[in-house]
Amino acid sequence: MQRTTLTLCLALAMLAGCQSGPAREASAADEARVASDDVAMVTNDEAAVQEEGATAEPEEDFDAWLARFRREARAAGIAEATLARALDGVRYRSRVIELDRSQPEFVRPIWQYLDSAVSANRVTTGRERLAEHRDTARRMEARYGVPAEVIVAIWGVESNYGGNFGDFSTLEALATLAYDGRRRDFARSELLAALRIIEAGDIAPERMLGSWAGAMGHTQFIPSSFEAHAVDGDDDGRRDIWGSIPDVMASTANYLEDAGWRAGEPWGVEVTLPEDFNHAQAELATRRPSRDWAAQGVRPRGGGELPGFDEAAVIAPAGARGPAFLVGPNFRAILRYNNATSYALAVASLSDEIAGRDGILGGWPRDEQPLARRQVREMQRELNARGFEVGNPDGILGPNTRDGLREYQASIGEVPDGFATLRLLERLNR
Repeated sequence: MQRTTLTLCLALAMLAGCQSGPAREASAADEARVASDDVAMVTNDEAAVQEEGATAEPEEDFDAWLARFRREARAAGIAEATLARALDGVRYRSRVIELDRSQPEFVRPIWQYLDSAVSANRVTTGRERLAEHRDTARRMEARYGVPAEVIVAIWGVESNYGGNFGDFSTLEALATLAYDGRRRDFARSELLAALRIIEAGDIAPERMLGSWAGAMGHTQFIPSSFEAHAVDGDDDGRRDIWGSIPDVMASTANYLEDAGWRAGEPWGVEVTLPEDFNHAQAELATRRPSRDWAAQGVRPRGGGELPGFDEAAVIAPAGARGPAFLVGPNFRAILRYNNATSYALAVASLSDEIAGRDGILGGWPRDEQPLARRQVREMQRELNARGFEVGNPDGILGPNTRDGLREYQASIGEVPDGFATLRLLERLNR
């Protein structure tokens, strides 16, 4: 998942204190990323959905493929010495393919993801890490315009502050995916980027560790993102996001600045919506100046004035009964890091709490049960059958499905917020 992908995210993003050698299990970081991406499927129309690429059996064995790739990498300019250091002894990892092809049927509600991602322990640890590295964080804030608490929050969500960034060899993970994964061309290009990073002298092959999906280091850059955004923050001539906290913080802040972060602006604010609010507007793609939202009765939950965004969106990821937020350009910059609303809210609210501000105050509809993918497909078929056109039943709750669901909700006298739940599906079936 490219950052935003795997940002993929995809995606989808996240993870640390590791060892080289064969990976035993998916790291906690990988599991966190899967959870984030699962939530994204039900909360974010812009979520980067993993591609269902070719899964046919490869036509050659892994060693033959690796030898051919090695020739191609040499032709692309990678030195023979680098190829020997990086690829000699690289092995196929069946566990990587198991994780790549696993598509969990059930998704966690966004509130359960946030309970974990923004736990009391993670807030406390984040404050400790900020105090420990305050001078570095403030220096990067001054250089890139990204608040220190946001840099630390990315670190916390991505790898639990370096506690679990994964112990998969990035080279073995990407080679396995390029040989036998669903997105082979993507993995192959990332493997070439990894070789260029090694050739540049930033990291030794045995220290290039991360998640099964190829995301590396404390804040989980895929190799192409590393090439584009990683920074030498401690001026030692290398960009080391595995062992140098100055490099980690500089690279993370630089990524967000490159993604459009606006210095001096907040990510957004939790808001209350008027009773007659048209929830069809609650989409990330619907952007208006803050003053236009204020004219509709949108108010900050804590009082005062809305931030003066020139392009702001209102989102209500759990429908009319859950919290709502007015989000601006900096929220979209966080989405560039991992394109899931759940992830961006986790980073945003964790950063607020690390800085001593309020986190999310509104209550979540914890009595509601979101839908599994097969149930989403069932809902889509039922909506189509009743004339609420949502397109091909694909199990993805995108904007077309939410629009059709809103029409159905309006037809039965419910608030048309587009939040898909088991209760609504059961009513459709009746």
